[in-house]
Amino acid sequence: METTMMNGIYISERAKEKVLELLTTEGKGDNYFVRVSVVSGGCSGLTYKMDFDNEVKAGDQIFEDKGMKLVTDRKSVLYLFSTTLDYSDGLEGKGFHFMNPNASRTCACGESFSV
Repeated sequence: METTMMNGIYISERAKEKVLELLTTEGKGDNYFVRVSVVSGGCSGLTYKMDFDNEVKAGDQIFEDKGMKLVTDRKSVLYLFSTTLDYSDGLEGKGFHFMNPNASRTCACGESFSV
């Protein structure tokens, strides 16, 4: 069951392009999606985790943006409402990052946050 919400999880065009490129490079089929979660750790207390997966688990929350399926667990969704997964390849750092309006504080490297 897919959920469409105003406060869902979103993906930028740049991140979508990079995800599609990585899925192709890694030989993963169309049944794979992006799994995002929040785990304890990092200097600010919480850390983002991103993987490719092809199995939806009980309790997962499923979102779709720009034709890309984004899945998270029930606990993590509370921290990720209205968050956008983005990708940058600029001088200030290359890689995926999360634009999270719920984060009250982030660490200098951008790897962890607190609410």
